[in-house]
Amino acid sequence: MAIQGQQPRRSVEDFHFGAKVVSADGRHIGFLNFMIIDGESFDIHAIVVKETRHFSGHYVAATALMEDDISIPVGAVKDVARELITLSITSAEVRRTEPYLTYHYLPPEKGDAGRLLMAQVAQTGYAPHLVEEAHKRLDELEICRGENVMLGHTGQKLGTVQDLVLDDGELAGVVIRPEGFFKEHVLLQVRFLGRSDDLALFAHLTEADIARLQPFHPSGTA
Repeated sequence: MAIQGQQPRRSVEDFHFGAKVVSADGRHIGFLNFMIIDGESFDIHAIVVKETRHFSGHYVAATALMEDDISIPVGAVKDVARELITLSITSAEVRRTEPYLTYHYLPPEKGDAGRLLMAQVAQTGYAPHLVEEAHKRLDELEICRGENVMLGHTGQKLGTVQDLVLDDGELAGVVIRPEGFFKEHVLLQVRFLGRSDDLALFAHLTEADIARLQPFHPSGTA
């Protein structure tokens, strides 16, 4: 039993990618898409939820740039099970969160006006440069299913992220679908993770380390 005022203990099954996300008033918000973590400590800062078509409004009024990814602080997560995340905020509060991605056009450069005029005449579809910007700090990283895990600076790919493993709310490691090393998913502990960016995670392992990675068989207990 959790003591009042304390966060419940998290099991290794927490924050499963694709888990259903429900608001405090019982509305189905969407599904866990990826996580936002601290680039140095790997502490979890937020979850990014892909809204359902009904909740986002796509179902009734689809528009080209209507965003359906929203960032929710981890402090607004009330309870977590493998297939269900319950929030402590209502659906109305969720709707007032900022979109995770926003878009803007770069200022016109020299020659852009001429290229745009020529494109209109030739009907080639030229448009100003559209920039996508994520609603996160520079020291925060995304971890999502399918993200590449690379071996240091060798350019060799270890595999792709399949899931996360947490212990008492802290990131303990990532579950990897290996590429060429193993036939089963393996657990890469956070101690082996080094430099990271939004394109890949980078692991520092020797050949002996790789040989000792164990297949991931979750027990469902902390």
